[in-house]
Amino acid sequence: MEIVGFVIKTVIAVVAGLLIGLEREFRGKHAGLKTHALVALGASVFILLSLEFKGEEYADMTRVLSQVIIGIGFIGAGTIMKKGEDVEGLTTAATIWCSAAVGCLAGFGYYKEIVLVTGLVIFVNFFLSKLEKRLIERSKKKHKKKKD
Repeated sequence: MEIVGFVIKTVIAVVAGLLIGLEREFRGKHAGLKTHALVALGASVFILLSLEFKGEEYADMTRVLSQVIIGIGFIGAGTIMKKGEDVEGLTTAATIWCSAAVGCLAGFGYYKEIVLVTGLVIFVNFFLSKLEKRLIERSKKKHKKKKD
């Protein structure tokens, strides 16, 4: 494994994970900067390791990719909790999953795609959450009027 390529890909994964985690950190979520950076780093390292076996008999790169996805699913599931009638942690779980995806992209060297996906995750989490709050408030007002 070429060390320069390894360093570049893993550092890019960490930076993308940090950017994604920054929004979660600002919102005071438990899974913030470190979690997202480490998830992206881990995913990129697993992909980089799997690429070392490319071309060998019985080697299948997609198996490692699928196992990263499954493993992150378990981590994400641990962030989801039911509190009364509300469910919390769904967005954090989905964001952790996206951080793993960004790490996988880094491992494969898809740099333009990393920028796009990281930007989209930040956009969805930051800007669409404001829209979501407005829609929820509007819905609550409508339900309250119906009760009165």
